[in-house]
Amino acid sequence: MIRLDPERIAAAAGAEIVRRGTAAHPERAVTDSRETRPGDLFFALPGEHRDGGEFAARALSAGAWGAVVARRRARELVDTGAGGWVLAATDPLRSLQGLAREWRREIGCPVVGITGSTGKTSVKDICRALLPFRVHASPENYNTEIGLPLAILSAPESPETELIVLEMAMRGMGQIAELSEIAEPDVGAITNVGPVHLELLGTLDAIAEAKAELLKGLRARGRAVVPAEAEALEPHLHERLVTIAFGPGGDVFALDSRVEGAATVALVGTPHGSHEFRFPFTEAYNLTNALAAIAIGVALDASLPEMAARAPEVVFSRLRGELLELRDGVVILNDCYNANPISMHAALEHLAARGAPGRRVAVLGEMAELGPDGPGYHREVGALARELGVAPIVGVGELAQHYAPDEWVPDARAAVPTVHALLEPQDSVLVKGSRSVGLELLSDELAAMRAPRPPREPA
Repeated sequence: MIRLDPERIAAAAGAEIVRRGTAAHPERAVTDSRETRPGDLFFALPGEHRDGGEFAARALSAGAWGAVVARRRARELVDTGAGGWVLAATDPLRSLQGLAREWRREIGCPVVGITGSTGKTSVKDICRALLPFRVHASPENYNTEIGLPLAILSAPESPETELIVLEMAMRGMGQIAELSEIAEPDVGAITNVGPVHLELLGTLDAIAEAKAELLKGLRARGRAVVPAEAEALEPHLHERLVTIAFGPGGDVFALDSRVEGAATVALVGTPHGSHEFRFPFTEAYNLTNALAAIAIGVALDASLPEMAARAPEVVFSRLRGELLELRDGVVILNDCYNANPISMHAALEHLAARGAPGRRVAVLGEMAELGPDGPGYHREVGALARELGVAPIVGVGELAQHYAPDEWVPDARAAVPTVHALLEPQDSVLVKGSRSVGLELLSDELAAMRAPRPPREPA
């Protein structure tokens, strides 16, 4: 419940109450009228093809607490006769963001913002499990100018929420600054800086500058968590920040690590001493993500033994390193939520290092938003795969032809019969590509077609 009175909601949203309802507080904020439940506050956002104001009456008829609509639509909404509060605003999106900022201040707990070229969702997932607080974290990919305020507004009030962890997406210059103005983070974590969104920003230095907007947006005596080797971020670190670096040569690092079965055991050093952690994953890149999460915990003065005790509880979001066990010993490494050169290299290295029988097969979708150098990045990834002994390789999408794959198909649907036909018993199969390729269609279809057979009933 968003326990703010209507007048305060209107003030925070920069809106005018044009009709009063009866309920005191809204339950949650929504932007999709089809998902509206009784007690919700519906924000009628303008869309590319339709204006959300067209659906405000439907939301109110469904029992919404109220609706925030553009001023030009407020009167017609009042005249419909549907019950609930009606708030008129110049910009309903700004209203959503303003209310989220007010609710963040009302809860009053520390806020962590996480951005980076890769790994930000996994670091968020690890933080959710690892940090010894009542953590409210962004659901799924609620990391944009719409999703982030919805994530904040879904946080329970204090004391049920002791820490808010928010993922922040970046598609261009100024976006992280906008998200920081809403979230007012106390800790800003940058997982890494790599060749992602080059099509929009042009250079790695520009990408670093865009990511560093998070550091500029930190509150007084903010704490910055950054990779130790990220030289591109150095111009953006300054004395006002308390900086904690993770990774080799940093403040939080792995003194030693080993894989035991399906777990990674690591002795982690920090400024507060060292402790052994046991994580339920084997990927080296996820150990790096875990070091970032531990560094966030150090920034928050979290107990090292408490974090270590919670490490086995880490669960990742779907499509990020999922292990799908199919018939005949085939295993899919389902990492198809997104891809870029950094994450492709890490995933291929993990595939090659798997201690399992059978071939190492890669189904690689194209990597988007790499600009004019995109073909070159694809060639590098294809060359690395062959150097690591990964074969066969199936490329999916136009740019995937530059992997020089053994098989090429234009889209995920076409990949299904191709990949199904080439699978052999005991294969380990990496499925990875940019979100636009939609390779979850392939992994879902393969999981259904080659599901393990149930044990036979005794005769």
